[in-house]
Amino acid sequence: MPDLTFIHASPFYELTALVVLAAVIGFLGVLLRQPMIVSFIAVGVLAGPSALNIVQSHEHIELLAELGIAVLLFLVGLKLDLKLIRTLGSVALATGLGQVAFTSVIGYVIGISLGLNTISALYVAVALTFSSTIIIVKLLSDKREVDSLHGRIAVGFLIVQDLVVVLAMMVLSAFGIGEQAGEKGSVLAHIGSVLIYGLMMLGFVLLFIRYLATPLVSRVARSQELLITFAIGWAALLAAIGSQLGFSKELGGLLAGISLASTAFREAIVARLASLRDFLLLFFFIALGFQLDLGLLGSQVIPALVFSVFVLIGNPLIVIVIMGMMGYRKRTGFLAGLTVAQISEFSLIFMAMGLTLGHVSAESLGLVTLVGLITIAMSVYMITYSHSLYSKLDPWLNIFERSKPYREETLEVQPSCKQAYDVILFGLGRYGKAIAHYLQKEGFSFLAIDFNPDEVRRWRNQGHMVMYGDASDPAFVSDLPLQGVKWVVSAMPQHDIGVTHEDPRLSLIEGLKLQHYTGGIAISTQQLHDQRILKEKGATLILLPFHDAAEQAVERMRATLPASSL
Repeated sequence: MPDLTFIHASPFYELTALVVLAAVIGFLGVLLRQPMIVSFIAVGVLAGPSALNIVQSHEHIELLAELGIAVLLFLVGLKLDLKLIRTLGSVALATGLGQVAFTSVIGYVIGISLGLNTISALYVAVALTFSSTIIIVKLLSDKREVDSLHGRIAVGFLIVQDLVVVLAMMVLSAFGIGEQAGEKGSVLAHIGSVLIYGLMMLGFVLLFIRYLATPLVSRVARSQELLITFAIGWAALLAAIGSQLGFSKELGGLLAGISLASTAFREAIVARLASLRDFLLLFFFIALGFQLDLGLLGSQVIPALVFSVFVLIGNPLIVIVIMGMMGYRKRTGFLAGLTVAQISEFSLIFMAMGLTLGHVSAESLGLVTLVGLITIAMSVYMITYSHSLYSKLDPWLNIFERSKPYREETLEVQPSCKQAYDVILFGLGRYGKAIAHYLQKEGFSFLAIDFNPDEVRRWRNQGHMVMYGDASDPAFVSDLPLQGVKWVVSAMPQHDIGVTHEDPRLSLIEGLKLQHYTGGIAISTQQLHDQRILKEKGATLILLPFHDAAEQAVERMRATLPASSL
């Protein structure tokens, strides 16, 4: 073990060593396609007393960790879109609450079977119910699936989970304050006082939203630097008030976010604070790491593996069952279900609160941390390769689909068999709509296809022939009316992950080949280096939106120049 005692000469040296270590471990995590939360937990364990023992200035680390949690809950509050739950209605509530109930009950039974005491088993079971909204939204965004039907449903029930987190933390804080009073009979009195203070603060937040939020933030937003300073100060202020009133810094930070969620500047605040959140959360996981004893973690490996298998398989399974019963296709249920195949950073925060209150031991916190490392790491690959995974499991998923999946059949209006189409167009984004406009202008008959249900409804209300569908689904491609179609055009959004990584454009080409389609296949891409791969896979024409537009712009400018200047 190298001599690192010089690092302890100053808190600045410690912070420097921690940030450098985080950068190195984070780089390795990126190479392994892991989210930063996995790398941060690894940094915390390595920096703790069981490994490099870098951390000595505990109070400084814990202060940054508390600020990081306040900022995290503040941003969650800003993004807590209750309108989405109302829009998705029963499916978001049913899957969200159903998964929470299923995981809690079965997780508790597993915990008791593994020898945990009643309180520890209850804590662990509740911690297993939370899935990481941050990680899931990031992965779905990378795959351009946030606006798909399964993506929207997943975000909906993740928001339901976030609300459950809030309630769980509120109950936990209330019981913690009551127990610290020292008398059993005073617990209910303290819970009552916390609830009263909570209602008072909620009333204050509602009044702030109604009368002050928009005018105040509009004035502050005239300076971007002031907007960010105000946001951090507001989050910290309400977190401190929440802590003083007895219902935790976390809930105070959440209420601060909710109070600004109705303003027009919430997206700007989220975008500018996201990096600060990630940086400060590093110190939460470091604080978590130096509480863990690697020697004790060894005895938790078997229980952690049991719980991890349960989360990786059981959580998606219950979502598939509920969505199947509600009339969704097995594919939609499967892709949405994969998003709950991991636990959240909130699971660790929840367990850390329990440890602080003396309800659980460091061993229980270590157990949930191991489950987090395993499930987050595995679920990243499961979601990233979700379509390939579905194609392999498809034959065994039929039992989860009703004979008439009516929820999606209302979107999947089949085109008339008597009508022939010149073009089938995938993607109704800006580029796709522009192509559709010119196809219509030139008199081509075309069928438009998109996986955003709202876009499908809007396009259909305008009188266009449109279907809901996913180019990545071979079964959908096989049902397309390809007879007489001259061109199939892909104007789907581009993927950051490249054309060699579960790209729906390649799935579309492969599906058309299987149907012996002989017409042209036009694929759009923004990357010049994609052309070769797309051509090799079978694309007839490569569309380069920016390059093609630039070339046409130059040609139009050239056409307007006088002949003498050429």
